[in-house]
Amino acid sequence: MAEIDKRFDIHEIAAAKKQDLERFVCNIYCCHSTGCKSSGSDDIIDLIKEAIEEHDLEDRVRIVATGCMGLCAQGPLVRVEIKGQKDVLYKRLEPLVARLIVTEHIVPALKLEKGEEFQVPEFLQKYVLSLELPFFTKQEKVVLKDAGNLDPEDIQEYIAHGGYLALEKVLKTMKPADVVAEIKKSGLRGRGGGGFSTGMKWEIASRTPTVDEKFIICNGDEGDPGAYMDRSILEGNPHAVIEGMMIAAYAIGATEGWFYVRAEYPLAVERLEKAIKACKKTRLLGNNIMGTDFSFNIDVRLGAGAFVCGEETALIRSIEGNRGTPRPRPPYPTDRGLWNKPSCVNNVETLANVASIILKGADWFASFGTETSKGTKVFALTGQVEHSGLIEVPMGITINEIVNEIGGGVPNGKKLKAVQTGGPSGGVIPADKLDLPVCYEELKKVGSIMGSGGMIVMDDSSNMVDIANFYLDFTVDESCGKCAPCRIGGKQMLLLLEKINKGKGTKQDIADLKRIATAMQKASLCGLGQTAPNPVLSTLRFFEDEYLAKVGETKENRAGEK
Repeated sequence: MAEIDKRFDIHEIAAAKKQDLERFVCNIYCCHSTGCKSSGSDDIIDLIKEAIEEHDLEDRVRIVATGCMGLCAQGPLVRVEIKGQKDVLYKRLEPLVARLIVTEHIVPALKLEKGEEFQVPEFLQKYVLSLELPFFTKQEKVVLKDAGNLDPEDIQEYIAHGGYLALEKVLKTMKPADVVAEIKKSGLRGRGGGGFSTGMKWEIASRTPTVDEKFIICNGDEGDPGAYMDRSILEGNPHAVIEGMMIAAYAIGATEGWFYVRAEYPLAVERLEKAIKACKKTRLLGNNIMGTDFSFNIDVRLGAGAFVCGEETALIRSIEGNRGTPRPRPPYPTDRGLWNKPSCVNNVETLANVASIILKGADWFASFGTETSKGTKVFALTGQVEHSGLIEVPMGITINEIVNEIGGGVPNGKKLKAVQTGGPSGGVIPADKLDLPVCYEELKKVGSIMGSGGMIVMDDSSNMVDIANFYLDFTVDESCGKCAPCRIGGKQMLLLLEKINKGKGTKQDIADLKRIATAMQKASLCGLGQTAPNPVLSTLRFFEDEYLAKVGETKENRAGEK
């Protein structure tokens, strides 16, 4: 065992990898996430490789296929990093331009004397994206700190960036109770939408007696329209999530971990499986990890795309091979979960925070955010906004700062009308309330939720009845049908909305919408049914005039009747 530990010592791996990387004068980071791949990044990478080989620069220039760089609307993205020079980020690259980056930027820049500064040629300037944009400068990255900066398929590079040091610290210097206490002190809350204290969940799970097995489960079943945070985290740095899961397993006494990821995320699944294989090869998974008594293994289960399987009890049933339907709680999974064994379910982003908290301390993490919402949050900023993409911001930042500063505002001379947060379970927040701090409690006050992190911007051309119709149609389609309030109530609400949208509705239909929505919130079995009415209720709350106009009424007439 001692021989194996020495051979796979992470400090030796880190030192060797850093020395290897040091020989490169230039690094070309090419975004290779799902978004940029769909825009042609595979061709861009191939052409850059060809050009580097043609100029015999393989020993001086390294090409790195990375995870998401964030500004998805401007992809394919390529960042050129040359020692002694300022980084240059290129956007919306075309095949010919990819070769020109090598011939007209990298080749001449490498010939400069020390101290000389390279100027990007004028004909390439239109492809340059300023790294001083608020989109980049106003973010605070914890989960995404290495996204776009390393090869997600190279475990040695992750280790060279400090990977698995947190695991080593935990296994060799901390007791499980110490780990739970540190996470609890940090204020980390579940990033999947519920916002439950992660440390408290771990504490409950750690105290649950078990005869033989206990499981840790990573919920990667991200299904909200417009949301791709978890997918991007897994694509860009799967080892960060694996390390977080291993630390969680040690803390609660779990012997086995499960990743549940939807099959529609093939790249995320591929990189996750490669990362797990690499961990097994380097003895970071298996028996007696790092020479300790801790043994742990991980498996991956693919979801078939059912939105309801994002709910933890439905997810557990799906892993077991059953139809993914929720069950009443209690008992909670921490008592009776996977195969009736104690199980702790955490979201991808939640686990991706863990290693940084262990290394830098709970107080460091708690220094970000608000009194009740600590740390940072990853959002997929989409819709009618200039700079759409993946962002990470400190809790407590206002929606206005996210949309108008980081996002660059609404394009094409349109006016901002509303922002929808929390996906189909969330609500619509009007423009006059966008100074609202982004935190669990404040969003709830206006009828929305944090959710997993979808944030969709709408301009003044958006019709709120259409928006409500879209989200309700989604949740009705995704309902498992197990409980009547969701199965029947959701369908009846959708029929009423469609009737109103066609101009055939009445004031009574609006009243019935509210009545059924309230019943669904109170009586549905799981979070899908309980929150499905949120988009309808929030649009009725802030944009009731649009509903009244659909039924031939006005607020003034209605007030007169009262």
